[in-house]
Amino acid sequence: METIKYQNEEKERFDKFLSEELDISRTLASKMIQEGCVLLNGNVSKPANKMSFGDEVQVVKMYEEEMDLEPENIPLDIVYEDDDVILINKPSGMVVHPGSGNFSHTMVNALLYYTNELSDCNGEIRPGIVHRIDKDTSGLILVAKNNQAHAILAEDFKNKRIKRKYIALVCGVLQHNHITIDAPIGRDKIYRKQMSVTAENSKHAVTHVHVLKRYQKYTLVECELETGRTHQIRVHMAYIGYPIYNDPVYNKKEATTFGQFLHSSEITFTSPSTHKTLSFSCPLPKEFQDFLDELEKEETNK
Repeated sequence: METIKYQNEEKERFDKFLSEELDISRTLASKMIQEGCVLLNGNVSKPANKMSFGDEVQVVKMYEEEMDLEPENIPLDIVYEDDDVILINKPSGMVVHPGSGNFSHTMVNALLYYTNELSDCNGEIRPGIVHRIDKDTSGLILVAKNNQAHAILAEDFKNKRIKRKYIALVCGVLQHNHITIDAPIGRDKIYRKQMSVTAENSKHAVTHVHVLKRYQKYTLVECELETGRTHQIRVHMAYIGYPIYNDPVYNKKEATTFGQFLHSSEITFTSPSTHKTLSFSCPLPKEFQDFLDELEKEETNK
């Protein structure tokens, strides 16, 4: 049972808070509250009840959105596939699975069109999904084709046996070649759809950062995840004062529709069936690479 503390000084409706905290629709949040699946300070409550600072929310049982998932003929950039896994190079702008506000045109819709072989460990709306990357983050994401593979991969993620590296362009010039950011991440107290470095309701989060190239106003870095928290790299880089370029949420500057310049570039994992170590990489998306090329021209012409 998950327990969440309410840390906002301003009062807020119970169903609204729950919807934002769990990233579900307001309707589903109300249903869970009314049916006693979520308790407020240990008691069944009403969706319209106002929450106060220090209140505790206990999630006893999670419901999923009721929706009909439709297979969609959306091209997938498949980097690798065997009997257990599919490794996909996800484009920026594609949501991984249906959820609040996104019921179609997701990677899951594309997967359902591509194959009938997907694990169902994570329920009907997340077939095959072992881990996620943000909508506007591009790059490698691993999908399980059966429940046995899913269980093995999930355990490997939990025990940090799967290694992931990201390429990011950050604003500002990092002075140190190597940085380890060890700072807990939790839901932002005020902006509930965002994450932040906080001591309240947070989880341990570690990101290793290595400088690849310094430009006049930017730094190209490689980030290796030791943990896998929501928005981890984006939050950590903003926290130390070097937000990811073009990030519409954690960078105060205006962003284009392409979103943050963050790319899941490498992954190393063990095959669930053969037990062989597999490593893959994929190139930066065109928008990201084109911007780097322009920076290189500027450096050359100085």
